[in-house]
Parts: sequence; C-alpha cells; structure tokens
Amino acid sequence: MTVSAPPTASGTGARPARAASRDRRAWSLRGWLPYLQALPLALVLLVFLVVPIATIAVVSFWDYDSIRIIPDFVLTNYEWLLTSAVTWQIYLNTLKFAALAWVFTFAIGFTVAWFLAFHVRSVTWQMVLFLVCTIPFWTSNIIRMISWVPFLGRNGILNSALIGAGVIDQPLEFLLFSDFAVVLAYVHLYTLFMVVPIFNSMARIDRSLIEAARDAGATGWQILWNVVLPLSKPGIAIGSIFVVTLVMGDFITVRLMSGGQSASIGTMIANDIALLQYPAAAANAVVLLLVVLLMVATMLRLIDIRKEL
Repeated sequence: MTVSAPPTASGTGARPARAASRDRRAWSLRGWLPYLQALPLALVLLVFLVVPIATIAVVSFWDYDSIRIIPDFVLTNYEWLLTSAVTWQIYLNTLKFAALAWVFTFAIGFTVAWFLAFHVRSVTWQMVLFLVCTIPFWTSNIIRMISWVPFLGRNGILNSALIGAGVIDQPLEFLLFSDFAVVLAYVHLYTLFMVVPIFNSMARIDRSLIEAARDAGATGWQILWNVVLPLSKPGIAIGSIFVVTLVMGDFITVRLMSGGQSASIGTMIANDIALLQYPAAAANAVVLLLVVLLMVATMLRLIDIRKEL
C-alpha cells in the first residue's frame, strides 16, 4: 500500500494567495471602470469646452493696437470694460431684454404647457399639438425674424389693418426697429424652450394630488398655486436657463429687429471682432460668461433641478 506525502505548507497556501491576488486585480479594475467609461466624454469636454474657454481667457489679457495683436499680460481690456459707462448701459440693456423675454416666454410657455398637460386628455393629441408648436423651428431664426418686417413695418400688414379699421390715424412707429420688436422676436424664437421642460414637469404630476386638493375644497387658483406650480419648478428652472442664456448671448436679433438703434453684449462682441480687436472681444466674452454663470447659479440655488433629471 502506497502512502502519499502530505501537502506542504507552501502548496496549500499558494492557491488561496493566487485567488486573493485575482480578487484584488478584479476589484482594482472594477474601481477604474467608471473612470474609463467617463473618459471619452471627459476628453470631448476638454477639447471642445475647456480648451476654447481657456484660450479666450488667455487672449483677453493680451494687448493690441490698430494693426496687430500683442501677446502680453495686461489688464487694459478689463479696465476699459468695467469703467466704461457705455459698457454698463449695454449690459443693463441686455439684462432688460433677458428679463422681458423671460416674463413673456414664461407666461406663454406655462399656459401652453398647462393646456397640453391637463386639458388635452389624449396622448396622441398632446403629441400632435406639441409638434404644431415646433413648426416654426423648421425654418431658420433669421427667416422667422425677417418675416416680422412686412407685418410690423410702417406700411406693413398690421398698420394697414389698424388704419383701415379706423383704430389709428397714422402708422405706429414703435412696432418695428425698436425694443418692442426685439422682445417680440425673442418671445417668438424662444418660447418653445420654455414650453418643453414645463410640460415635461407637469406631465409627471400625479393627478390624484389634484383630485385630492379639489376634494378638499381648493379652488382652481389654489390648486395652481399650491400644487401645480411647486411641482413644476424644476421645469421652470430649466426653461429659464435656456431662455436667459440664449438671450444674453444673442446678437443678430438685436441688430436686425432694432435697426441698429439698440445694442447688446453680443453686438458689442461682434463689433470688436469685426474691427479685429480680439483681446477686447475676449475680455467681454469672459465677463459675459461670468455674468451668465452667476445668473444660472442663482437659479439653481433657488430651485433644485435634480428632481427633473
């Protein structure tokens, strides 16, 4: 009878050691896996977001004259920008456009979203009506803006209709090439950006909450103020961010609809670029970015949009 030798201590400990090593490598790879998954998006953001913004920030400290740009580190661009009364007036004018556009787009967007979410029962009809709202976006922004010119002009359709009806004796001058025309164009262009997120929030509201409020004796306005509006805040915040950021960075709408009689931050940057004053335009862009980020941060502090995501 043959008796086998007992396993040595080194043989018995080798297999558990190798298993433990494999487990450590597996856990290490598992810990790096989320970073590897996020790496492509991080690279895209780095190349197309961080690098351009960093480049603009660097150029904003350069100097320039009438014929050349001088790589340097000067604060002249920011000193001129922050101490000029014209610049402050243009910033206030842009904030005025943003505030007025927000008020009207919110009023229209909330009303349209309310109608689609609570008065249109069929999902099919909700989608059909929602697609109808997107029809203006099938054309470019410039075409939609220019279409207001024959309607609002001194001899346009609206003035001719009002004069023909005897409502006015002479054409209304403020309808075109004015701040009114600029705000009207903004509302026309960006209302859908307010409708979509608010409708998305309202569609998620549990209808039993509204029924419970109605059973408790709440009026329609009380239901709107105490139930619908608080639950729609994330959508309102997202829509507000869309509208405000788009208006603050826009320049073509002000240039076309005001006839050159009004100015915005975007038009000022565009004029600097046209004059090849790139450092001044970059400094203006950096200040605009900081202002917009401050406005967005304020909105996010007031409303938690993570409930919507």
